[in-house]
Amino acid sequence: MAVSGRKQVDLLGSVAAGSEEDFDHCCEPCLTTGQRIEAHGFCVTCQEYLCKTCHDVHRKSKVSRNHQILQRNDFDKIKTKRKSNNECTEMCQVHKKEIIKFYCPSHHTLGCNDCITLGHRTCKVDYIPEKCVGVADGKEFDDVMKKLDEKLKEASEISKKAKSSRSNINDYNKEAIKAITEFRKEINDRLDLMQKDALNNAEEIKSNNNKIIQHVFDTCENTISGIKCLQSSLHASKSTYQDGQLYIDMKRAESTLKSDELIDAEQTLRHTNMHYSFQRNSELETFFCKKMVLGEIVDHSRHESTKVIKTFDRLIGKEDIYVKTSSDYRDCDIAGCAVLNTNKLVVADRNNEKVKLISKENIVVQEEKFFSLNSLPYDIAVMSQDQFAVTMPDIKEIVVMKTDDKLSCVRSIKVDWSCYGIDYNEDCLYVACLWPSSVIVLNTQGDILNKIPLKFLSPNFIPYIAVSKDSKLLYISDYRKNSITSVSLQGKVTATYKHKHKDLCSPRGMLLLDDGSLLVCCSDNGTIYKVNGDLKQGKLMYKEKDKTNLQSICYSSRYNEVYVGCYEDNKLKVFDTQ
Repeated sequence: MAVSGRKQVDLLGSVAAGSEEDFDHCCEPCLTTGQRIEAHGFCVTCQEYLCKTCHDVHRKSKVSRNHQILQRNDFDKIKTKRKSNNECTEMCQVHKKEIIKFYCPSHHTLGCNDCITLGHRTCKVDYIPEKCVGVADGKEFDDVMKKLDEKLKEASEISKKAKSSRSNINDYNKEAIKAITEFRKEINDRLDLMQKDALNNAEEIKSNNNKIIQHVFDTCENTISGIKCLQSSLHASKSTYQDGQLYIDMKRAESTLKSDELIDAEQTLRHTNMHYSFQRNSELETFFCKKMVLGEIVDHSRHESTKVIKTFDRLIGKEDIYVKTSSDYRDCDIAGCAVLNTNKLVVADRNNEKVKLISKENIVVQEEKFFSLNSLPYDIAVMSQDQFAVTMPDIKEIVVMKTDDKLSCVRSIKVDWSCYGIDYNEDCLYVACLWPSSVIVLNTQGDILNKIPLKFLSPNFIPYIAVSKDSKLLYISDYRKNSITSVSLQGKVTATYKHKHKDLCSPRGMLLLDDGSLLVCCSDNGTIYKVNGDLKQGKLMYKEKDKTNLQSICYSSRYNEVYVGCYEDNKLKVFDTQ
C-alpha cells in the first residue's frame, strides 16, 4: 500500500505541473500523438508550429528542407489561413462500417445514419458536417476547455481529500486498537477469543475503508487521465483543422463533464469519514462470566451522515421528470417517493400497481416492478443505500426491496392493519395505519416493538408520517382536518398546526429538514408549506397555479433538489432549493 501511495503523490505532482504548461503555441505534429510541447518555429509553407525536434527534422527532410520557417521571435509576423475540414472520419462503435455523422441533443448521443434511423427517428438531430462549421472559433469550444480545466482541478482536490482521509484511517485505527488492548488487560484470560474477534472486526473495517479510499483514488486517476486525453485530442483536432472530429471530441468532452463519477467519489468519501472508535461493553465489566462481545467498533461517520437534509427558505420549479411508461394503463398516482444514495429515485405508482426506479443521470424510468392486482403500493422509506420499504395498505403488507440497477423483493412483512405512511429512523420502521388509527414501530425483520394509538386522527383519511431525528416525536398529517400533529411515543399529543388562511390545505407527504422543521405538500390547493418543528409557525414555500394534487415529497442532498409526486399528473415535480 505504501508503494501505491507514493505513485499517487507523483501523479498529482505531474498533473499540477502539466496544468501550468500554458504555451502560446504548441508543436502541432506532436499534438497528434498526445504530446504538448512548446513550439520552437513555424513553417509558413505547411502552416503549422514545430517544436525543436520537428523543426530539425523539417530542415533535413528532402520534401520540406526548402520550406520557409520562422523562428520564435518572429511569431507575431505569422499570418495563418485556416483550412477547414468538415469531413467526419470516426467509425461508429455499434455499426462498425458506418461513420459518425450525427448528434442527438435530446439523448446526448453521437451516432451514424443507422443509429439515428433505429433509435432516434423522432428526435431532432444535428448533422455534424453542417453543425461543426466554425466550431473551433466558437464560444462552445472555449467553454468546454474551461470546464475540462475545472474538472481536472476538482479531481485533484478530491484526491487530496482522499489522501487526508487515508491518514485519518490509520490514526483512528491505532486509537481503536489501543482502547481494545487496554480494556483487554483488565479482564481475565477467558476473553482471548473475544479480543481476537474485536481486533478482526477493527481490521476488517480498516480494510473496507482502505478499499473505499482506493476506489476514490482510482476514480480520480481515471478522470484525470481521461480529461488529459480529451484535451490533447481537442487541441490536436483544432490544430489540424479536423472540425468534424473536433465536434465529436467536444460532445464527448461534454458527456465527460456531465459525468457524476467525481460527485459520487466525493460523496462516498464524505459518507466514509472513517471516524470510529472502540466502545466498551459496560455489561461485560460487571458480568465477566457471561457470553458477550468485547465491544463494538462504532462508525461515527455513518451515524453523522444519516438523513442530512439542509435547511432552505425557497423552492424554484425546474423541468419535471416524466414517469409514465408504455405499459401503464392509467395516469400515474405517485403516492410515495424517495431518493437512494445510488443516484436513483424510487416512486410508488398506486394507479398502475408499480414501483419505479428512475435514473437521475438519464432522467428516465430505468426499471419498474409490477405487483399483483389490488396491491396498490403507497409510501416509501429508505432503509440503507440500496434498500427501501414500501407499504401495501390494501393487502396489509410491507415489502422490503433492494436495487443494484434492478428492483427485487428482499422480504414481505405481514401486518394486521392497513399501512399507509412510512418512515425509517435508527434501525426502526414507523408505519401509520388505519382501522384502527395507530402507528406501529417495527424492527427491520418485522417484529413489532410498539403500537401507538392515534385517537385524534380523522377516520378513513390516509395519514403520512415523519419521525424526528431523536425518534421522540412522530408527526402525522391529517388530510381531512388540514393539520399536522406531533405525538410522543406514548401517544400523547404535544402540538397541532393548522393554518387559518388555508394554505395548508389537505396536507399529505412530509419531509423532515436538518433544523427539525417540516416541508409538507398539500393536495387540494397544490402548495408546499414549511412548518417549524414545534408546530408554532409556518411559511408558504410554493404554490401551483393550476392547483396540482401534490402527494409525496423527498430530497436529494447530492443535487440539492426537492422532488414531489403528484396525483394523475404523470410527472415528478423538481425544485431547486435556496
